[in-house]
Amino acid sequence: MTKELKYMSGFGNEFASEDPRCPGALPKGQNNPQKCPYGLYAEQLSGTAFTAPRNANERSWLYRIRPSALHKPFEKADRGHMTDDWNTVHPNPNQLRWLPFDIPAKKEKTQDFVQGLSTICGAGEPMSRHGAAIYIFTCNSPMGNKCFYSADGDFLIVPQQGSLFITTEFGRMLVEPNEICVIQQGMRFNVSVTGPSRGYMLEVFDGHFQLPDLGPIGANGLANPRDFLTPEAWYEDKEVKEYQVISKYQGHLFKAVQDHSPFDVVAWHGNYAPYKYNLKNFMVINSVAFDHADPSIFTVLTCQSTKPGVAIADFVIFPPRWGVADHTFRPPYYHRNCMSEFMGLILGKYEAKESGFLPGGCTLHSMMTPHGPDATCFEKASTEELNPVRVAEGTQAFMFESSLSWRVTEWGNKTKVDETYYTCWQPLKKHFTPGEASPGQSKTEGPPSKKQKK
Repeated sequence: MTKELKYMSGFGNEFASEDPRCPGALPKGQNNPQKCPYGLYAEQLSGTAFTAPRNANERSWLYRIRPSALHKPFEKADRGHMTDDWNTVHPNPNQLRWLPFDIPAKKEKTQDFVQGLSTICGAGEPMSRHGAAIYIFTCNSPMGNKCFYSADGDFLIVPQQGSLFITTEFGRMLVEPNEICVIQQGMRFNVSVTGPSRGYMLEVFDGHFQLPDLGPIGANGLANPRDFLTPEAWYEDKEVKEYQVISKYQGHLFKAVQDHSPFDVVAWHGNYAPYKYNLKNFMVINSVAFDHADPSIFTVLTCQSTKPGVAIADFVIFPPRWGVADHTFRPPYYHRNCMSEFMGLILGKYEAKESGFLPGGCTLHSMMTPHGPDATCFEKASTEELNPVRVAEGTQAFMFESSLSWRVTEWGNKTKVDETYYTCWQPLKKHFTPGEASPGQSKTEGPPSKKQKK
């Protein structure tokens, strides 16, 4: 199956694709002919207002066997642990850590991707198109004759365990751990899994993800556009007794029924499409002299607010890299932030907390809540010899950073919370020695001698 998958390279490109089983399915020279090739219907999917500036305008034309309007009326559906109600839960400013979330055994409970979505925190609300939400997903079964889409915002999906075979109206993608995918507002998709699967998902209500500006870095670096992959057109002409279309609308779930697969798009063109990205392709920028650069140098994607340089949400990773900074405390520094920091771990051990923060778990450090390396990390990094070393080898941690003040949900406050998290800082010692020479050194003195370290 994976050998059949084909992708187009680029970020935000004007793509054109047709299923090779129907050559010439794309109309020539116009979007909406009186009669489309092969008797298809023309349908536009708009991701921005018609009058958005040309450089920000996003839309695609889909040529499909049946229009997507062909379904029965929507009815309310159970949304489980999904919510956008932040007002009925008391705020919690503490440093928070969650242990890996349980994946139900299939013999005990069959659970697909949508059924396994739980909101852990968020802010804002979709009716005014401002805000974001973070979800945990756990599943053990394919969605079958069911598709899902959000009318509220864009999904950024981060699988941690198990591969996701995702069918969309635009084509098919295989998204494995250490890869991500973005499925934008309104795009219908189906997730199939072959075993226990778990991961994280960010939804932004305000706009779409874009690549961060590079500034003085130049024209190349970080996540390069050519490494983003969009699926080529693929369709199925499948009639069934009941196919469910699940819509996330104003924070609630609704279900409509139709008698055919929604993945009947034979050809499409435009710049509004799903895509995936392999995190191993990230070109890392790092300090090569002294001090610790801010983690913004690890930004893969950003959804900007109306304030310049301030994000509704950034997707940031902490990839394998070299650490070579001299006379520097190399791990992440102690920090209080005007932004909210939600971290997850895909694999390995995070450098600043090698125990307790586990793959499939997560942490939340809210606005102005102090955080930083645990006591073990501090003592080790303050005294070790500063040779060039590989950092985060075999590890991939990530962060959803936001200018919004996240509110943890009732489910998030009660599920897999590590009540001992605060204790990782309790062994931190007082090293202050007034009147004595500093055991450190200036930038011109070079690395400390073994005698100094003793």
